Amino acid sequence: MIVFDKLTKRYPLQGGGYVTIIEAFSGVVPKGVNIGILGRNGAGKSTMMRLIAGSEPPTSGNIYRDGRISWPLGFSGGLHTALTGRQNMRFITDLYDQNFDDVVAFVEDFAEIGRFIDQPIGSYSSGMRARLSFGISMALEFDYYLIDEVIGVGDASFRQKCDEVLTRRRLTTSVILVSHSERLLRQFCDIGGVLHNGKLTFYETLEEAIEIHAFNQKIAAIDA
Repeated sequence: MIVFDKLTKRYPLQGGGYVTIIEAFSGVVPKGVNIGILGRNGAGKSTMMRLIAGSEPPTSGNIYRDGRISWPLGFSGGLHTALTGRQNMRFITDLYDQNFDDVVAFVEDFAEIGRFIDQPIGSYSSGMRARLSFGISMALEFDYYLIDEVIGVGDASFRQKCDEVLTRRRLTTSVILVSHSERLLRQFCDIGGVLHNGKLTFYETLEEAIEIHAFNQKIAAIDA
């Protein structure tokens, strides 16, 4: 499980003051539950994913993790831009004690980046990086997969591949998904959380979270 203990994240503002992403949040994400996180642009959803992954420290409070957690897919986290795709896979498979040949075979078929697998990551488009990152993560076994919109990348054929592999993974692991797509949220998530004005609230059903998020959007539009 993932346990949040009075988690707070703030960023200082130039000229003084700070912006709060999340304030004193406590809660539990049990294994086997697939969660969709909603929030307006700039609410801090991507920051939340980095906090969960451990790639960014909280300002105060703690996150306790029991299980293997992927890097946030969509950020190409864990990929070194000076290394080729294949070299990155060598590093990652050694780090996670996985079979290199099996991972390469899966990623070559899944990511569909052809000869670029032997080119430095820095030469990739953002879409190619996301496809490679997603492919590598799906080739490894995690207890939690953190996904940020990456399954919207690519053509219809690639999106279908993403749907199929995630459908298999969610049966035995947990997916934490950030997306603006209600279709994807309904397809892969059991419950929902809304990040709004520094507060993260989980709801018993995904539909309730979607409704609350839509209401917040309407209020924001009126205030604007």
